[in-house]
Amino acid sequence: MSTRPITSPNLTGQGRIASILRFTTELIAWIATLWALADHSVALAVATLVLLIGLPTLFATPGDKRQVLIPVPGIVTIGLVVLQLAAAVLASWATWPAWAAVVVTTLTAVTAITELPRWRWLLGAPARAAGR
Repeated sequence: MSTRPITSPNLTGQGRIASILRFTTELIAWIATLWALADHSVALAVATLVLLIGLPTLFATPGDKRQVLIPVPGIVTIGLVVLQLAAAVLASWATWPAWAAVVVTTLTAVTAITELPRWRWLLGAPARAAGR
């Protein structure tokens, strides 16, 4: 029998700071991406926003969120977080002044570091997502 916890650090007090930082970075990704793409195509900007918000809402790893609509392995959840972090950094550099982009990049790096315990937990999650 494994001593691995059934619930991710995301749902415990240990993951509170990481969750706050992750949500802040996601919010920045949504705003910066919308801002960066709106000049090129409003439809593309809205579609990107729907993807950035919709994918993590639909797909989640059991034990990492309270409600899971479509269960996926932990690596998929990590990929969705990395997508958000990359969107925040790239869109901020494309749109905002350098000082703001540096702040976003620093926040993103700190977020990634605080996410490591959750990511370690998520890497052991494929069996749970498959219902085993």
